[in-house]
Amino acid sequence: MPLDPDKHSDPAAASASLAAEAALLEARLRMLQEAIDTVDARIEAIHDALRHLHTTAPTSAETANSQERCEPSGDRMGKTVR
Repeated sequence: MPLDPDKHSDPAAASASLAAEAALLEARLRMLQEAIDTVDARIEAIHDALRHLHTTAPTSAETANSQERCEPSGDRMGKTVR
């Protein structure tokens, strides 16, 4: 569509052009909304997975205690205590 409205002498052609542009914009809007929905679903899935990991993962203190129980006495990180 020309930038100068005076160059458009046919209102029917202008209407058709605007309707076609509106249809393209609406299609693009639907595509963008679907993409946003996909991203939102992925964010929610990752959020749920992280929450699950947080509730099932042992704390640092629990991890340290379990490592101490697994190591032979007097041997810490490969060093023998004398």
